[in-house]
Amino acid sequence: MKLLLKVLREGLGRLIAFVSWILPPKKVKRSPDAQSRVEHELKNLALYQFSACPFCIKTRRAMRRLNLPIELRNAQLGSPYRDELEQGGGRIKVPCLRIDENGATTWMYESGDIIQYLEQRFS
Repeated sequence: MKLLLKVLREGLGRLIAFVSWILPPKKVKRSPDAQSRVEHELKNLALYQFSACPFCIKTRRAMRRLNLPIELRNAQLGSPYRDELEQGGGRIKVPCLRIDENGATTWMYESGDIIQYLEQRFS
């Protein structure tokens, strides 16, 4: 039963990812200078995620809508980013936004919190 749920969840996640790929959200338009400044700030951010996770897809869609090319780090089993996420953030849970600022690292979990943070900071 547990295996069936895992296969169903993975299949549904891949279907959602495919639909999201076919129907991407429209990006925010900025002047080249403004986009350059935003992209400079994004160098301090990284999103730990799974490709077929519905909450990760939701977060990636918000990033695309906000025109935020944040580095994506796949935290699947066997990935070095998985160990980094567990050691730094304290648990393996995605999506997780890593924010490096002022010499400190913050690990932000929960897609809603991540999206709200990005909207407030970059809208």
